Amino acid sequence: MNTTTYPSPVDKLLTIGEPDPAQPQDWLNYLELGLGPEHIPDLLRMLADNELFDPELLKEGAEKPEGWAPHHAMRALGQLRDVAAVEPLLSQSDRLLDYDEGLGEWGIEELPEVFGLIGPAAIPALTAYIADKSHGVDSRINASTGLEKIAEMHPEAREESVTVLTRQLESAQENDPRLNSFIIDNLINLKAVEAAPVIEGAFATDSVNMDIVGDWDDVQAALGLKPPKEIPPTPTIEALFQPATPESVTTPSSSPSTTLHTTTTHKRFTAQKTKHKMAKQSRKKNRRRK
Repeated sequence: MNTTTYPSPVDKLLTIGEPDPAQPQDWLNYLELGLGPEHIPDLLRMLADNELFDPELLKEGAEKPEGWAPHHAMRALGQLRDVAAVEPLLSQSDRLLDYDEGLGEWGIEELPEVFGLIGPAAIPALTAYIADKSHGVDSRINASTGLEKIAEMHPEAREESVTVLTRQLESAQENDPRLNSFIIDNLINLKAVEAAPVIEGAFATDSVNMDIVGDWDDVQAALGLKPPKEIPPTPTIEALFQPATPESVTTPSSSPSTTLHTTTTHKRFTAQKTKHKMAKQSRKKNRRRK
């Protein structure tokens, strides 16, 4: 590969190799390499470079460091915190999130972090992108998570981010149910109790994928609007063979329907933890392996 096609210091990203899965505060400091706003066009070009997305570069047992350069370019754009990168990143997001031809799990997990680093100035572009149905649902979901990350990293932007997410959810019947579900998840993570009426409305119109976020009872519990139902303890083998007593008789509070709601809540939070853990452990296997 001809590394001279990228000027210094952008060309240094071709030599770093596999990055560590880490939170943004633990990423390599790319600015120390000499990168600045003037390098944004070349960083974006690196993200669109088909040669760097060649699966052969990351073939197991024969990895080449330049195969990881687009990932470093994405992180570097976040650290530059320049709003000029937002719309170009959004325009490439369908490709960046693709498992076969893009960054795959790395993009799904870290592109929202990049928007978070860029900060409140990215909100208008993200707002327009999420509302535009011509874009892929997965990319719109990723952009909504970008709003969540902005609110987390910049508390002064929480109200604006919550407002944008809530307004998009007001069109729940026109949205893909998966988009609605992930917006609800964003609002839960931001503890946006103020959005509860709109969230309830989305459930009332059957516009939510409950496999993703649970049911309305689960969401209320997650927002702290009602106490979560306790998961009944798993009985021991010895207890299963004990004779029944009045105290052990099933009561309405431990009815099958209650257990179902409890299990749904438990599954939702367990699934989220598992997703984030697996994402950080399995990026190598998921990204452009053939």
